Amino acid sequence: MYAPERVVSNEYFNELYGEDVDSFLRENRNIKERRYAAEDQATSDLAAEAARDAMADAGIESADVDLLLVSTDTPDQISPSTAAVVQDKLDARNAATFDINTACAGFVTALDTGRKFLEADGQYEHVLVIGAYLMSRFIDYDQKNIASLFADGAGAAVLSPTTGEDGILTSTLVSKGEYHDYMGVYEGGTACPIAAENGETQRLEFRKDFPEGFNPDHWTDLVTTLTDRLDVTPEDVDRYFFTQINILSIRETLDRLGLPHGRAHNVMDRFGYTGNACVAMAMADAVDEGLLSPGDLVIMIASGGGAALAGMAFRWGDA
Repeated sequence: MYAPERVVSNEYFNELYGEDVDSFLRENRNIKERRYAAEDQATSDLAAEAARDAMADAGIESADVDLLLVSTDTPDQISPSTAAVVQDKLDARNAATFDINTACAGFVTALDTGRKFLEADGQYEHVLVIGAYLMSRFIDYDQKNIASLFADGAGAAVLSPTTGEDGILTSTLVSKGEYHDYMGVYEGGTACPIAAENGETQRLEFRKDFPEGFNPDHWTDLVTTLTDRLDVTPEDVDRYFFTQINILSIRETLDRLGLPHGRAHNVMDRFGYTGNACVAMAMADAVDEGLLSPGDLVIMIASGGGAALAGMAFRWGDA
């Protein structure tokens, strides 16, 4: 994983808005601080840093990567793909590249895509999957209830074939296209944002409210879909990683499943909401903290604008 160096605490928003924003964020979002990219960083820079970390953990070099997937809805530009830029920055000359955009469900969607390339075509041995997010460039500070949530970061994983019982077991993707106009960034990119004649740049827009309970409803369904396929119960799952947008939604989902809140690992307290990257960052942090053991059953659940949702279950292997 990679988080930019600049730390922005809740106190920044207290001062910006002249009121106590910190208490709400701590109690209702579990956010204490977040990271913002430097002015000279684009999404591809964050992605490349996380990719180097993942490749080092996997013990491979850039030349070993056969396919490079970047999941992002904050690309460097509309075209060409951010994945192509990352390939160049990593000098991963042997890798085919493309972007995936299912908003904040993107990392899990990209993992599922990379997994299926490995299963379907023997020429692919190492697939590098990156979730990257640079939403600080699109924050609308007039929306004070939203502006303080978003942050920047990237997470990455290397997928390779396995012959053991560990690895990805099953996955499911869901789209609810009727919500496509509820939230999004409807123009521009991170490397060269579009400036209108009035001096304003493109912003993340929240045009409509999602139905109450949208995430807990769908997250619970995704978990039960995955566990039913594996003929296990939610209780049998050792660790959960959910989209890090709202701690209350995570707790409600766990309550519905009859599970303790500690079964999910969360990182929004330190990194805010990092969209495409958040599930990958949470998993990387759990690995760093030694929270995953060989044989653990793990479920990742992600959701984002569009609306797009993705779930995946896998068995953690040996380090």
